[in-house]
Amino acid sequence: MYRGRLERDLKLWTSQGLIDARTAGRLLEEYDARESSFSLGRVLIVIAALLVSAAVLLLVAANWDVIPRLARLLGIVGLIWGAYLAGGVLMMRGAGRLAAAFLVLGTLAFGGAIALVGQMYHLSGDAFQAMLVWFAGAVAAAALFRSGAVAAIAGFLAFAVAGTDWTQSYNADETVLLWLMPLMAAIVVLLVRYTGADRVRHLAYLLLVAWLAFIYGEHETPATAIAIAAFGAVAYLAAAVPQSPLHALARGAGAAPAFYSYLVLLLGLLVLHAEFDGAADRLLLGIVTLGAAIAGIALSGKQNGAVRYLGYAAFAAETLYLASETIGSIIGTSGFFLVSGLVVALIAWAVIALERRFSRAGRKAEA
Repeated sequence: MYRGRLERDLKLWTSQGLIDARTAGRLLEEYDARESSFSLGRVLIVIAALLVSAAVLLLVAANWDVIPRLARLLGIVGLIWGAYLAGGVLMMRGAGRLAAAFLVLGTLAFGGAIALVGQMYHLSGDAFQAMLVWFAGAVAAAALFRSGAVAAIAGFLAFAVAGTDWTQSYNADETVLLWLMPLMAAIVVLLVRYTGADRVRHLAYLLLVAWLAFIYGEHETPATAIAIAAFGAVAYLAAAVPQSPLHALARGAGAAPAFYSYLVLLLGLLVLHAEFDGAADRLLLGIVTLGAAIAGIALSGKQNGAVRYLGYAAFAAETLYLASETIGSIIGTSGFFLVSGLVVALIAWAVIALERRFSRAGRKAEA
């Protein structure tokens, strides 16, 4: 997505004489050489590693009873260590893509080994404990080999740990997820910063959003929804306001911190729409939501396109909602559609005006 925009911009700048074709080509080659850039070959290698892992585990499981116990144990350990050693050797030789495939194979084989060894020796425990050990092993492997691919596996395993229905068999305190989910998110963020796998940070942010949803599920009250919305508002202002001491740190992490904190704010306000029944409360909430949408557009309209479009969507949806709750109930269905069309036209006009303003501000800043 970004590469396509970059290529179009380079072609435009070349046609305008701002840069020459050779420089544009070198800039595009430099971007393609980055580990974080999209590569079909890298994706296919990782997919191949996933398929081979599944094939090996299914083959072992299908012939589990006829394989001697010692051979099972040695085979599982040999598969894991062989994959990790091969990944390490390939990484030292500069074959990063092939090394990532072997590291993924070793990490997935480690998870299969946990289940197979537990079944073979009838070890006590449950799925939650097994997934937690698997997550810890993936984190250790990602840190040891500084592998972004394994960091991504750890990010997905964090969701698997949180989603495992472990309380039915273990009868542990459910509040463990209240501290475990943000802890796993923090670990994934640290792995992202250490391995340079920038896209994996989205898994950590989504895990935090799921954590807030879990908190609301445990305490479904308006106070919880208000607290979540307030938390999102404070986090968004800390990331988006230039005067904030955390602004530079958030900008260094890209557009994601501001976007996900803004998303949490809007999700909290959305939940409050279902919690409040009174017309006066909903009207006040609608005004607050419109204010939040305008604030997001004003603060991040130029630098953060994701927040800008989310603010546009929230403003349009809330305007239509308020129209349906007030005007629509009075003038009937046909009149409501007419008013809705006019409202959407006004929203479109406001969006165009804002876009032009951002464009003029950008040109003045460049001048």
